[in-house]
Amino acid sequence: MADRRDVAALPVYLGGGVADSDEQSERKFIERLARRDERAFNELVELYEARVFRLLLRMLGRRDEAEDMAQEVFVQIFKAVGTFRGDSKLSTWIYRVSVNLCKNRMKYLSRRHSDGEDELEPVAERATLDEAKGVTFGDVAQPDRMVEGYQIERVVQRCIAELDPDFREVLILRDLEDLSYEEISEITSLADGTVKSRLHRARSMLKANVERKMGEKIR
Repeated sequence: MADRRDVAALPVYLGGGVADSDEQSERKFIERLARRDERAFNELVELYEARVFRLLLRMLGRRDEAEDMAQEVFVQIFKAVGTFRGDSKLSTWIYRVSVNLCKNRMKYLSRRHSDGEDELEPVAERATLDEAKGVTFGDVAQPDRMVEGYQIERVVQRCIAELDPDFREVLILRDLEDLSYEEISEITSLADGTVKSRLHRARSMLKANVERKMGEKIR
């Protein structure tokens, strides 16, 4: 992956991909990528590698798989960037490539009945179950409750990993990646109403599974 030392000097495409006023800058950046500009590709990796890896880790639940898949994502992006028509934000297209490759990988792993131990990415905020926000987030006010917070986080992430991929993807994209419904629709090629209904069902299944494993109701 690219050297992280010059991140501050790079153009800002994070968050929603690029600010409206910088659409022309993004188009020029994409043109550089299409010309197979090596520096542009290094900048792309620098800008998106952490987000892509985090998404893949949450989807796959295994660090080794996420690392391998992240490399594949950027290889595919480099190969296919010439076909990118600019109908969506660059960041949305990168998410789409990542999600599609990830779902194909999950199908392959499912056929193999992989039973390796998940290595789940810790989140910054941790809480006891009754303090959790949206099941997955919260704050631990006292150090002596941190262990319990870690245990809950582990249970929640394991329950996310147990969701069907179609429900898991919308839950992760909305509740963990904080994408809009419109962006999720573009990434998944699902109607807005389908995204919302799947998200509602995914949240319900996650809540029920966490409560069952913890033996405690979530407020």
